[in-house]
Amino acid sequence: MNRAERIYRLHQLLSGRCPVSLERLRDQLGEASRATVNREIAYLRNFFGAPVVYDREHNGYLYDPDAPAFELPGLFFNESELFALLASERILESVQPGILAPKLGPLKTRIRQLLAESGHDAETVAERVHVHGFAGRRSDTDRFTSIAAAVLGGKALQILYHARTQDRVTCRRVHCARLVHYRANWYLLAWCERAAGLRLFSLERIGEISDPAEPARIPATAQELDRFLSASFGIFSGEAAAWARIRFTPDAARWVADEQWHSDQLGYWVDGQYELQVPYSEPTELLMEILRYGPEAEILAPPELRDQAGALLEQALARYRPGDDDAAAP
Repeated sequence: MNRAERIYRLHQLLSGRCPVSLERLRDQLGEASRATVNREIAYLRNFFGAPVVYDREHNGYLYDPDAPAFELPGLFFNESELFALLASERILESVQPGILAPKLGPLKTRIRQLLAESGHDAETVAERVHVHGFAGRRSDTDRFTSIAAAVLGGKALQILYHARTQDRVTCRRVHCARLVHYRANWYLLAWCERAAGLRLFSLERIGEISDPAEPARIPATAQELDRFLSASFGIFSGEAAAWARIRFTPDAARWVADEQWHSDQLGYWVDGQYELQVPYSEPTELLMEILRYGPEAEILAPPELRDQAGALLEQALARYRPGDDDAAAP
């Protein structure tokens, strides 16, 4: 029986009208020692403010009948879990600094108070837990809040969206389905009336937002939304069109073999090298991931993906070849 189970059982026993003897408490708490029972009673009193009293006449413990009714919160933490929660809070804040602060502030304050009462220093977390962001694109806090509210409230929005691929602004009515955080950036998954299908929108590319005050109408099930996000490699996934087969040298394999590129990936060792197979739809992000390994990775299949990678490498190499002017220079 772990501590959470003991606390809940102790709460049940003390909630009755009759005092409970120490021996019965020991038995009901999994044959716990006297010291353990006394420690849990003190924890219940000090940590949760439970009105535990000792009835000398009946030689037992119970909740003070004259005190207001006491109930355990639905969720509680021990000291190590509080430390973990504070560490998680720092990670959440690093996802988009400032967005969660107003909501998490009171909770963080209470956690720090509880840690201080237990003899721990909450500042240790801030000093020793560091989260480094990588190439994240910042989203406006107000925009994030409006979109998050629409997602959670099941609302439709009208947005101005500046797509990078076409470099133009379009007005779209979108029915908000999911808020997605992927590789340090935020995206809105929504049913787009203009495209007549599910689309992902980068939050930092969303401009003016207006609320048409209508509920979201999404002709897709939760399973279909999940499938849209996870069917193939990368954020702009959709249904997989093909499977990529990549071979990594032994040096690169020491990293790649421990990575998860996709939930359905296949990986195996061949003569000291590692071969990875992943489903993909749109190749751009997959090619970027593969090419960052340079000569340590080779695309074996399909041929069109291999050709695309070769063309990109040729273009990159051309930028480093000396031109006529460079060749003529002394």
